[in-house]
This record gives sequence, C-alpha cells and structure tokens, in this order.
Amino acid sequence: MKRRTLLAAGGSALVALGAGWTLTRPDPATGLLPGAAMAQGTDGALPEVIEMVLGNPDAPVEVIEYASYTCPHCASFHANQYQALKENYIDTGRIRFVYREVYFDRPGLWASMIARCNDTPEFFFAFSELLYTEQRNWLASGDPATIVEELRRLAKTAGMDDAALDACLSDAAKAEALFTWYQENADRDGITGTPSFLIDGQKYSNMAYDEFAAILDGKLG
Repeated sequence: MKRRTLLAAGGSALVALGAGWTLTRPDPATGLLPGAAMAQGTDGALPEVIEMVLGNPDAPVEVIEYASYTCPHCASFHANQYQALKENYIDTGRIRFVYREVYFDRPGLWASMIARCNDTPEFFFAFSELLYTEQRNWLASGDPATIVEELRRLAKTAGMDDAALDACLSDAAKAEALFTWYQENADRDGITGTPSFLIDGQKYSNMAYDEFAAILDGKLG
C-alpha cells in the first residue's frame, strides 16, 4: 500500500497543488490556461462531483476503492485482483463498485481531470485502466511539463482532441471541487494510503484476490 502524506489544503486546491497544469503558457499565478473558468456556480457552490460506479446499482454489497493514478500498488491491483473482481463480481451484478480518486500529487489530479472530462463512467473507467497500464511510461520523466504531454498523448489515443483537453485542464472550479471532495472523503473514511477499500462501510487495506473474494462471498451468503 502506498502511504504518503495526503496533500494538505493551502487556501485553495489550486494553491496547494501549485502551477504547471498545461503546456500552453499557463498563468504563473494559477498554473491554468489563460481564460480558465474560475467562476463557481451562480450560488457560489462548487460543481457537483459525480460518483463513478460500475456494476448493479441495487447490488446487496458495495465496494468502494480509494486509489491514486500515480500509486504503483494501485496499478498492480488493477492489473491483477481487479480484473478477477470485475469478471466474477462486478460484471455479474453481484456488487456495486465505486472508484474514488486520492490526490497525493499534481499528476494524479491532472489524470483525474482528464478521466472526468465528460463525466461518463464508460470513458472514466476505460481511461483509468489505460492510465494504470501505462503508468510507468507517463510518469517516467518526473518533469511536470513532460508528464502533462504524456497524459495528453494518452487522452488522444482514447479519442480526445486538443480543444477538449484544454477545456478539461483549464476548469479551475472542477479542480477545486475534486480536491475538496477528495479531502472530505479521505477525512471521513480515514484513508491514509492506497489502495484502500470500504466493503459495506468497513475499511480494508490491499489484499490478495482470494481474501477479497472470501470477504465478498461471506457477505453475499
């Protein structure tokens, strides 16, 4: 399990996460593209963050995964245990599976902003799997500008164009909403590392597939 200090609030999420959002002459104060949408809703509220869910919405058991796109243990989980869980429990309608992002660093948030660009589960989960499969490659340089360029490259292979990517990576209100949502989730559920899981509200750390299946089978009867 990846255990890092979770990003702390520093005024706003944009301040806490710093600059370096895009490669197209970002504003040095915010890291956002010129003309980025800073406004919140008309009532001052942040935009809603949509839960990303797979499986039967009425399934008797709910599994919530907390994971970071930059966490190697999360990439390993998605390459292995998750594939068996999806085949045997999610696709068969036996569980409701919810994925929630954890932001240890700026690249994790950038990846999330792209994955949630159109807020559809279909694109979100497909792009998430691509992010985990290619994790070593897009994070390899350690350079923020290169990482953003690699994320954009991956997004284009998934069908996005530059205009859509610029819009997603310039949405300051959504970034603020995601960061606030993540902090509230992590504080409420006691998330200190990734991957972590809530199975019907009870927290578990990373585990082998057989252990996971035994817990689910016990709850499913």
